[in-house]
Amino acid sequence: MRDLATELRDLAMGLARDAGELAERLRDEVDLVGDTKSSATDVVTAADKASEKLIIDGVLAARPDDGVLGEEGGDVDGTSGVRWLIDPIDGTTNYVYNVPAYCVSIAAELDGDVVAGVVYEPKAETMFDAVRGGGARRDGEPISVSPLTTLELALVSTGFGYRAERRAAQGEVLTQLLPEIRDIRRFGSAALDLCNVAQGSADAYYERGLNRWDFAAGWLICSEAGGVVGDLHGGPPSETFLLAANPSLFGLLGDRLRQLGADQTP
Repeated sequence: MRDLATELRDLAMGLARDAGELAERLRDEVDLVGDTKSSATDVVTAADKASEKLIIDGVLAARPDDGVLGEEGGDVDGTSGVRWLIDPIDGTTNYVYNVPAYCVSIAAELDGDVVAGVVYEPKAETMFDAVRGGGARRDGEPISVSPLTTLELALVSTGFGYRAERRAAQGEVLTQLLPEIRDIRRFGSAALDLCNVAQGSADAYYERGLNRWDFAAGWLICSEAGGVVGDLHGGPPSETFLLAANPSLFGLLGDRLRQLGADQTP
């Protein structure tokens, strides 16, 4: 399995870099705000769609029997047991505003389990990657999560939904949590948030309302860096909730977020 996972990782790395370079070129060539998704503030661009097409075409050219699920509608049934989860630009609002925190996220599942993941940050030309059982890397160098075990000193990142009622409820949770931690960060890309926890530049990250393509690659990278990624009740991460941290902080922050009803917002 490791050999296959490495092959999938290597394919994803090349496609992520190509898709990121394409997105960068398109910033000055196309109407960035082409459509919206869940709300008027949830944008999708021509660059998202072009980037996703590049990745899917590359995957199917190399591995025509694989399945694909892309954020922008790419959905291909496969027969090989491998399915690719693609977020062509994670952090599209940042991309539209030319804020550097956006990335290409590609994960590969084998029989439903994520075995390879890549997150590429075009502005910084930074590549995070992992294969199951092989550790996590940034630009080829091993990374690991923060060793912090004190909630009061934790730097915590989070994100917010696009619907007004969810944002309001998430703001109430954050208002109660903020005095109990070091500080909060909001970067606007779930994949990069998970990679920041993986490399220790944030101590923890939580969010409600993510899709599997948002977090699949980052989930593996963070886990392989020594982190724990799951929901608040002993299950895997899902649309309902995702929390990522080292094992000690995962328990401490998870208990507090559960008390605050962070996974019960509308």
